[in-house]
Amino acid sequence: MPALNIEFSDGELEDLRAIANQRGMTLKAVVREAAAADIARHRALQEGAEVFRRFFKDSAAAFAEAFPDDEPGSTHRGRAA
Repeated sequence: MPALNIEFSDGELEDLRAIANQRGMTLKAVVREAAAADIARHRALQEGAEVFRRFFKDSAAAFAEAFPDDEPGSTHRGRAA
């Protein structure tokens, strides 16, 4: 399995050791868990952005019809009260 050497400041390493101790985990397990969580978060953000892009694209005509004054190139910006 590939490995990675990571340098931490003394303070960071002290904090990581304290976290590992509190969780009853090894230092390696804490760092690996943090990396896995960040990977999952990154993937979720990418998927969410893609869902939003599809929604925006699929709904553009409906929004343009519902809010014509807010369309680019409109001579009146915003809706009248």
